Amino acid sequence: MQSAELYSATERALEIARRVLDIEIEGILSVKERLDERFDACVDVLYSLPGRVIITGVGKSGIIGRKMAATLTSTGSPAIFLHPVEGLHGDVGIVSRDDALIAISNSGETAEITSLAATVREKGTFIMALTGGPTSTLARMSHLVLDSRVAREACPLNMAPTASTTAVLALGDAIAVALMVRRGFRKEDFFESHPAGSLGRRLRVQIKRMMLDRKAVPEVSENAGLAEIVKSINDRNLGFTLVTRNDRMLGIITDGDLRRALMKGDGIYQCKSSDLMTKNPIAIRDDKTAGEALEIMERKLITALAVVDGNNKLVGVVHLHDLLGKGRIRFSS
Repeated sequence: MQSAELYSATERALEIARRVLDIEIEGILSVKERLDERFDACVDVLYSLPGRVIITGVGKSGIIGRKMAATLTSTGSPAIFLHPVEGLHGDVGIVSRDDALIAISNSGETAEITSLAATVREKGTFIMALTGGPTSTLARMSHLVLDSRVAREACPLNMAPTASTTAVLALGDAIAVALMVRRGFRKEDFFESHPAGSLGRRLRVQIKRMMLDRKAVPEVSENAGLAEIVKSINDRNLGFTLVTRNDRMLGIITDGDLRRALMKGDGIYQCKSSDLMTKNPIAIRDDKTAGEALEIMERKLITALAVVDGNNKLVGVVHLHDLLGKGRIRFSS
């Protein structure tokens, strides 16, 4: 048994936390190193499955199983969680030979899990074990085994499931992501799976309903001097100002542009905005969705987008924080 001396009673909580995370990282890395062609086989089976993925586990493994089922379902692979006790008392009837059972058990000897697996196997259902016991009873009755062993738990008694459950959770996420890639799962598909979620709602909304309108946009003319530029950036606190002429956007000047110009010498004090701006900045039409704006920001590594109308006239700006719900969003009617 792991000694409680792994941690000292006089040790700072911060140091204990770091050691716990180190142990859990160690566990994930050990599982990663043992991954082999069986993981490919797992994804192949689940991808071509005519039925559903049924996930089972008891105790902490059951909690991980519920999360795994939720992640798979929301990313294009229908899955449900089946509690092993309820399964053995009638609910196993929902499992068919077209389904696959993913059974989670660290030891591989949990009686409820092995009993359920034996019952399901008689139906001809494919059984996959996520277990730290690769030679266990559960492993022997499974068609495919993913080894989730960890060297130790983060618990000082080496008893409470900590590193082992973290490793299985990560392995479940790996399965879900691999299936997403195989299925070509898109952002639009994700939105359809989350119609009531705040993120899903937000990313489906047209930009014109989320943007800061024109009067809130920092702007200067192409002949503005340094003092006016700095004041415009400071007043709006968005980290940039747009350079405009007759409702048309000519360029953008960011905090970073000013810092880089300062590093080049004193010439910045004689510069006009037209000298400092980045010309023809990226913009998005106001009839596009927030999800499309987010995709552009991720691809271009930027945090704000100018918004233009169908005539290419500036009408507003949208910030990354607003898209992700960290800003003060006001939906217009």
